[in-house]
Amino acid sequence: MAGSKSASSSTTATVLLSIPFLIVALLLTRAPTFTMTSVAPTKAWADEPMKLITTPQYATKKTDIFTSGATHMALLHNSIFRGYNSIYQQATHVADQDKADFIGYCLTWYRFVKSHHDDEEQSLFPKIEDLLQDKTVFEETHKEHEAFLPGLAEFEKYLGSLKSPNDFSGDELLRIMGTFQDSFSDHFRNEISTISKLSEHANAPKEGTPEHTAAVTTFKTWGKATVTKAGVTDCVPFFLLNLDRTVEDGMWANWPPMPAPIKWGLINIAGALHSGWWKFSSCDAAGQPKELWALRNVEKL
Repeated sequence: MAGSKSASSSTTATVLLSIPFLIVALLLTRAPTFTMTSVAPTKAWADEPMKLITTPQYATKKTDIFTSGATHMALLHNSIFRGYNSIYQQATHVADQDKADFIGYCLTWYRFVKSHHDDEEQSLFPKIEDLLQDKTVFEETHKEHEAFLPGLAEFEKYLGSLKSPNDFSGDELLRIMGTFQDSFSDHFRNEISTISKLSEHANAPKEGTPEHTAAVTTFKTWGKATVTKAGVTDCVPFFLLNLDRTVEDGMWANWPPMPAPIKWGLINIAGALHSGWWKFSSCDAAGQPKELWALRNVEKL
């Protein structure tokens, strides 16, 4: 009897210990690198209608804190642009069986943008204004934010109010996107110029000062937190799978800096929860441009 109980306890322990490994194995079978075969683009791709922003660091070769901060912001904005373009290019070609996943993908883009906007307004901009002792530096930026927010809200309202995925209309989504596309693109570009020019501000901190150290910390801390704050299982994979690592002569192939196993986990473990959404991304897990999913069976555009 004692031997039987011991064997039973051992079996139970083995089963319990196996559960985490089984869960990981299941997630891995749903992970982007396991479920997506990357094919280089041969048709219309996510480089239109919004052109990428040239990073200030690539254009000027400067490395001061505001040029670097603006550069990292531009890279984040470019991922958002690639995401926008991937939605724009595929919206009218999504098969009925893929519409639920496409809606999830689109709403992730919305959450990413909305969280990014809120985080700038509530955290980054006030800290920079305090650093420069100037509450006017982002006046135009605040006005530009207000210009595209109504259209962005309509984008989310339309997708969130669909009674069934089959009710989705790509033409209607493109109509809504057209109401804020220009103001959205202009703002995201102007914001980079605004931040990079702060290096010329009268109160810009000089290297080696406590204020300079504080500014570096502000940009680094905000940059690391802003995407994860938006959502680890949705916005982070979206960001990484629309981050084109081939641009600007591959200068940003290893950006953002993080250990390879961490990046792999964010895409393949965290991203596995919504694995069906990522087939619509513009890039593969290695940051290489890939054929847009909904255009695979469409005649060359």
